[in-house]
Amino acid sequence: MRKTNDKSIKEALEQLLQVYKLRRKFDETSLIAAWPELMGSAIANRTKEIYIRDKKLFLRIESSVIKNELLMMRSQILEKMNDKAGARVVEEMILL
Repeated sequence: MRKTNDKSIKEALEQLLQVYKLRRKFDETSLIAAWPELMGSAIANRTKEIYIRDKKLFLRIESSVIKNELLMMRSQILEKMNDKAGARVVEEMILL
């Protein structure tokens, strides 16, 4: 039986992320880890570098064909990533 001030682990982690202002970094790291799941192994295997800074998704892709495909799908990719995070974590995509 839970006491009134008891919290679930999820609630406690959410509170911890809020108090220490770690939510954005946590979301960014989660999205980077989910890149293969979101984009598939073909694209993930050709992604040489991926990071998020100032709400910008930076990608280094080795294939020019895939680079062009990603550019055409830019808005869908950003939408898919933000949906996954449940917040507006990325607003722009930059191919390096």
